[in-house]
Amino acid sequence: MRTTMRGPRAAAALTTVLCGVTLAGCGGEAGHTGAPATSTPHGYVEGAEEAAEPQSRLVVADGDGRGVRVLDLLSGDVTELPGDGAVTGAVTDGRFAFLSGGNRTRVIDSGVWTVEHGDHNHYYRTDPGGAGAVDGTVTGAWSDSALVALARDDGTTVLLDREALESGEVDERDTVDGVAVPYEQHVVVAGGDGIAVRERDGGKVSDVDATCEDPGNAAVTNRGVVFGCAGGAVLVDSDDGEFTGEAVPYPDGGPDAGAFRQRPGAETLGAVAARDGAWLFDAAEPAWTLAKTGPAAAAAATGPDGPLLVLTEDGVLHAHDAETGEETATTRLLDGDVPDGVTITVDTDRAYVNDPAAATVHEVDYRDDLRVARTFDTDVTPSLLVETGR
Repeated sequence: MRTTMRGPRAAAALTTVLCGVTLAGCGGEAGHTGAPATSTPHGYVEGAEEAAEPQSRLVVADGDGRGVRVLDLLSGDVTELPGDGAVTGAVTDGRFAFLSGGNRTRVIDSGVWTVEHGDHNHYYRTDPGGAGAVDGTVTGAWSDSALVALARDDGTTVLLDREALESGEVDERDTVDGVAVPYEQHVVVAGGDGIAVRERDGGKVSDVDATCEDPGNAAVTNRGVVFGCAGGAVLVDSDDGEFTGEAVPYPDGGPDAGAFRQRPGAETLGAVAARDGAWLFDAAEPAWTLAKTGPAAAAAATGPDGPLLVLTEDGVLHAHDAETGEETATTRLLDGDVPDGVTITVDTDRAYVNDPAAATVHEVDYRDDLRVARTFDTDVTPSLLVETGR
């Protein structure tokens, strides 16, 4: 299947999105429950529609600033957003896409998100659109119901008010030295003075008995927060309000891990391992496994029941067993050398890889020998990519 994100279809797609989300007289869309009930559902935001299944969208940005596209993966509809300067990096907290360039980061509300509620989830959708900007280059993003934390390349993290951002306003509540991640109604901070736990309003709760030299990235898993540090990782967890930390060094002094990529919330993380291949970090063990693929351009873990995906610099996508690191499947995905900005984003069933040279995004069924399930053509160069909604 090939979906083309161009001209009249894109304009019609925006009309379809508006009809499906905001106009009561329009026809319903498969999987949606209609207007919210009189009792407000958990995590509801005014103007949003609750859905019966996860709502997934891709945010694609042209590196030269020619435009941003939001692709709905359920309907195939596309929303066109204008460019706003060159884009050199893109991250997401699950709802918002943060597009960095020129020491400034533009915020895009993808309009889809998931709210965990005990033993089940709530799924929401609304219109995509711009949501302001923040200073600096953002390298990581995490959020909870109250805060959005944006790690920047100057070693600080800016904390934004989540409710304000949902309304299209950037309200900076605090700036923290180090990498700060919302977790268990607190904020865990890895910085020069070690790892500390703070209240959301800034009050310090405790120090964690672990250190993280040169924190560079982090991920939230169902086993706790994992910080990438010089020499390995630190896993921080909470038990009845008591936070603990465990250092997990690289085996045999292995190469440093790049940015963590995961299936949202899952306990396994993938990361590029310099010229050697890719790391898989399993927070359940916790332990590192190295997949020796040779020079890797991108990597992502699909969860404990799925493979580690590695895109090597020659454009070949590899699947590796999460426990042993052994290769289980390969497919050529990109022609020629892989440019900077190409990434692998994954959810429970599929992986998505942007292909700037071909102006295409590939959808890969990683549970079926890396079969390419769909291909989406884009009318802007897909230099950067994030997936939202999960």
